[in-house]
Amino acid sequence: MKALIQRVKHAHVTVNDSIVGGIKHGMLVLVGIDAHDTEQNVDTLADRLLKYRLFADEQGRMNLNIGQVDGSILLVSQFTLSADTHKGLRPGFSTAATPAEGERLFNRVVERIQSQHSPVATGQFGADMQVLLQNDGPVTFLLEN
Repeated sequence: MKALIQRVKHAHVTVNDSIVGGIKHGMLVLVGIDAHDTEQNVDTLADRLLKYRLFADEQGRMNLNIGQVDGSILLVSQFTLSADTHKGLRPGFSTAATPAEGERLFNRVVERIQSQHSPVATGQFGADMQVLLQNDGPVTFLLEN
């Protein structure tokens, strides 16, 4: 499981020219679910996202998590994060979860985070989404577990 997290000033997702989810100050999380991922991977990643310190404290150091800055979270499923890019000139997707399993585990990520934090917005699983964001910093990290 992979999560590409970006500290953002604002972000939103559109599907068919309609905004389906958006946030102001907070964290945009692009989630890639691999074929071998389990519910335990989901729970570990969700807990880590909520505790990950990517916001600046009074000294300008990244010491604060999303809850400490009263930020929002935008979760977007992105199966291309699970692509195999080790060789060749075209990504392979045999390492990604099936659509049904990916949706089930992504929904679990959403539920787990929503049970511990608010506000949380999402994209639309499996849709052709457009993501607009203003990266703050820029600050971007790839978490894997």
